[in-house]
Amino acid sequence: MKFTKMHGNGNDFILIEDFMNIYKSNQSDMAKKLCDRHFGIGADGILFVRNSTRADILMEVINSDGSYASMCGNGIRCFAKYIFEKKIVNKNPLKIETGDGIKEAFLELDHNKVINITINMGNPSWDPKDIPSDSAEEIIDKSIFVNDKEYKINSLLMGVPHTVIINNSDQYEVTEGKQLETLDIFKKGSNINFCQVINRNEIKVNTWERGAGVTLACGTGSCASVLVCNKLGLTEKKVNVELPGGKLDIEITKDGVLMTGPAEVSFEGEWESEL
Repeated sequence: MKFTKMHGNGNDFILIEDFMNIYKSNQSDMAKKLCDRHFGIGADGILFVRNSTRADILMEVINSDGSYASMCGNGIRCFAKYIFEKKIVNKNPLKIETGDGIKEAFLELDHNKVINITINMGNPSWDPKDIPSDSAEEIIDKSIFVNDKEYKINSLLMGVPHTVIINNSDQYEVTEGKQLETLDIFKKGSNINFCQVINRNEIKVNTWERGAGVTLACGTGSCASVLVCNKLGLTEKKVNVELPGGKLDIEITKDGVLMTGPAEVSFEGEWESEL
């Protein structure tokens, strides 16, 4: 089985072409095996390249723990670069079908090489039912206590469920996301983002990702963090997000949230062991 290893600001993925849906029934076990950093290739998740009847191409995301993700911000930038440079779809912009609908990818090119990618991530939902959560009202600046420690959470759906906690005093560690991810208030869990506001046009974000743990970058989490900061009046609508693995530019527009950033190929190879 041929594969390509890619990353977006350190958030890494294994890309596998599966136009005949050969791996569909086994994709969860494949992800657990291939994403293992000691006995496999090592990655935060697998991006399966499949045919779409609704768009130019279909991206399916499986997390390293074998769970399905409807959307991945860093992943879709890697996916767009792969699709264009492999000449699977020779269009710019690209229309990519995801579990969160069809996303447009606008490619910045240099001699037919993709340098940067802008994705229209669509609009968020603050409705607790969409997250989904059993909260009776929007989860904005809501105090919760876990192990006698207070967290003020802000939750929304940005392709996948996200919870943002403002961490300006460095009172939280990103690993605390493990105990917050599965709180009863979140029916299907939530990604947890710890956000520090630098100024009105710059923030820092560290994310505990549902299904992957601590990652070096989270695209949907960056979008969610900017949305929350803007809603709380802490930032403007165009913000530079500093992540442990790099930077993303996020802009809130009337047509959706725009995410701009790089994607890189790490290496290509063949997996010869039994799947």
